[in-house]
Amino acid sequence: MSVTDASAAVTVLAGLAILAGLAGVVVPGLPALPLCWGGVLVWAIFGGAGPGGWAVFAAATLVAVTGTVVKYAWPGRNLKRTGVPTMTLLAGGVLGIIGFFVVPIVGLVLGFVGGVWAAERLRLGDSRLAWPSTKQAVKAAGLSMLVEFAACTVVAALWLAGLLLT
Repeated sequence: MSVTDASAAVTVLAGLAILAGLAGVVVPGLPALPLCWGGVLVWAIFGGAGPGGWAVFAAATLVAVTGTVVKYAWPGRNLKRTGVPTMTLLAGGVLGIIGFFVVPIVGLVLGFVGGVWAAERLRLGDSRLAWPSTKQAVKAAGLSMLVEFAACTVVAALWLAGLLLT
């Protein structure tokens, strides 16, 4: 395969998008699953894989949609069960976004944890009572990242299998 071959270039671009998506699970600001899914879409349209490419894209779409639903539903259910209110998570999210711009990279995590703790401190009136909710919110964020990474990994594996089989 030559570098000037259009399908090879599309395959490389799709692979780079999928790698960026995998990195996007831990790098704030990169939409992980959409990047992985988009890489497979570009490969299916322009990569010359034919019907096999579209089958891979259909499977990747199913995994991406399922991963997105599970990413929000499973941690959310755990948080509701432990009694962490939605407003607490919203405060954590807002302060996480602010923290991302104030302290690059680690500010997102610091802002989220600080926002959740501050909201629970205000709601419950005692800093000792705010920590259990903060720990639950951090666990939920970690679970969400784990689910997203698993979905991205499956999409990447489907794409690699499609490359080998088509």
